[in-house]
Amino acid sequence: MNQFNKEFWTNRYQNNETGWDLGAPSTPLKEYIDQLKDKNLSILIPGAGNAYEAEYLFSKEFKNITVIDISLEPLKNIQKRLPDFPKENLIFGDFFDHNKQYDLILEQTFFCALDPSLRKKYVEQMYNLLKPSGKLVGVVFTEPLNTKMPPFAASKEEYLALFSPKFNIKVFETCYNSIKPREGREMFINLEKK
Repeated sequence: MNQFNKEFWTNRYQNNETGWDLGAPSTPLKEYIDQLKDKNLSILIPGAGNAYEAEYLFSKEFKNITVIDISLEPLKNIQKRLPDFPKENLIFGDFFDHNKQYDLILEQTFFCALDPSLRKKYVEQMYNLLKPSGKLVGVVFTEPLNTKMPPFAASKEEYLALFSPKFNIKVFETCYNSIKPREGREMFINLEKK
């Protein structure tokens, strides 16, 4: 049983225990989004939280953005900030139950929010949610290596062992453009479905 369930995350939002929330898109993802040309890409942001990346994509006129979160609180926050964002693309639900396919999935430390027992299931689900040659792009933590509470980081070797069977590794490097508190602690990933 995953102890980091809907109630856990909803309580974190309601109690304003959201230290991961930058209040803006993370620099590595913002810079990646800035070089995307196709505004019709189907994009999923799972475990999106307040989804500043979705807000940024929406402001750049991307047409097909879907956000999914297990807690309703951040989805309400997105609706307040973006009243024109299509409500049907704000999905209150479990990432592991989702079954559409996308060109691109943006990973904003969602992996690290999940109990480590779900890692293989996460990789399998990402693979299933991507169209052929679809990409999983974003940031994951390499430290702190917490064992009791999120974020649950992993070593680069652990990530590569998990992802390599299902994905071609295009980029897996320490972010050069992290914000100060995350410097040296996050990796930028660009993985293509095999």
